[in-house]
Amino acid sequence: MVYDVKVQGNKKMKASFVKKLAKVKPGHVLDSMKLEEDIAKLKRLPGVSHAYYQVFYSHDDLYNVFYNIEENFTIIPSINFWTVNDQDLAYKLGIYDFNFLGRNIAFGGFYQNNGFDSYGVNFRAPYLFSNKWGLSVNHQNWTSQEPLFFNGGTAQYKYSNTSFETLALYEWNFKNNFQLGVNYFKETYDYLEGLTAPEVPQFLKLNKWMVKFVYQYDDLDYFYQYVDGFKSTLFAQYVTSENDFQKNFLIGWNDFLYFDRVGAKGNWANRLRFGVSSNDDSPFAPFSVDNNLNIRGVGNIIDRGTAALVLNTEYRYTLIEKGWFVMQGNAFVDAGTWRNPGGDFNDFWDDENFRVYPGIGLRFIHKNIFNAIFRIDYGYGITQDASRGIVFGIGQYF
Repeated sequence: MVYDVKVQGNKKMKASFVKKLAKVKPGHVLDSMKLEEDIAKLKRLPGVSHAYYQVFYSHDDLYNVFYNIEENFTIIPSINFWTVNDQDLAYKLGIYDFNFLGRNIAFGGFYQNNGFDSYGVNFRAPYLFSNKWGLSVNHQNWTSQEPLFFNGGTAQYKYSNTSFETLALYEWNFKNNFQLGVNYFKETYDYLEGLTAPEVPQFLKLNKWMVKFVYQYDDLDYFYQYVDGFKSTLFAQYVTSENDFQKNFLIGWNDFLYFDRVGAKGNWANRLRFGVSSNDDSPFAPFSVDNNLNIRGVGNIIDRGTAALVLNTEYRYTLIEKGWFVMQGNAFVDAGTWRNPGGDFNDFWDDENFRVYPGIGLRFIHKNIFNAIFRIDYGYGITQDASRGIVFGIGQYF
């Protein structure tokens, strides 16, 4: 039997929070499977870089359980610079605490200027009310220049989205959790330059409601920079519009992730994404082909569609590991295809839609700062009308 549960090594994370999450409790039968589950769960928390347990005899068939925590530093500033329109300098500044109040609460925000002003504030507390129930609240005011594709050409629009979102978070068990909530947002499209057509408005303002559902199955195990296991995340959204130009529509997609440890230093990582939405023949199609989302090297939003099938596979290998510092190399292949707005699934096999981009990259990792991974990838297209390019980012690509 368990006599007591103790937490060691924690500095910012509250011991009471760790005990609240743990399945192993004083007075319970000592169960090795529950101990392993607790450790796997702790290692998923942003505030924990590594965790392990120890069991010591106390007295009279009673045992003390010690959870040993190696903490991440979780107050993360972000500073990003890039160019827009090949000349103007854009930047994004933000700060987030992923272990706010020592209770695994993510709280922070950002400001962005890319010729337009944008900002966002996010609050996510998955265990706010209990070890199963939590809450997420988000507000964003986003403005950017976006391309729309129609009649074989491109138009540039100023796109604005102001949104307010609230989600209830529920953890059914160790591997399964759900999110359900609503998002109210206002969109505007304001024509800047490029192709025009009578059937495509040069100014459009939309007020929308979105019901959002997320189901996640998570069986991943972490050991510092290495990941092993399977994870599936289903996103489903129903969007209503108070405007005759855009109809109400459904959109859903599923990310399947599979990771496998290869030897002492290798990690094979895979993501398969399939998504589909209502198939309206509109330039405002929801799925986009983009460097930062699905295919490295392809460019920034080069096409849109109403369904998508994308496979990302890469082999990561630790080249250098010295204390807290890790440098990984990776070789990858990104491949994807899309259904044209108003088209059918035969579009998936159209040479104009199918893209394959192999490439190589580097990762610079701090093992004790949450998500402190600076990545650089170079993708080279080998399919029709392919491009090539370098993609920078924070965190693993997937």
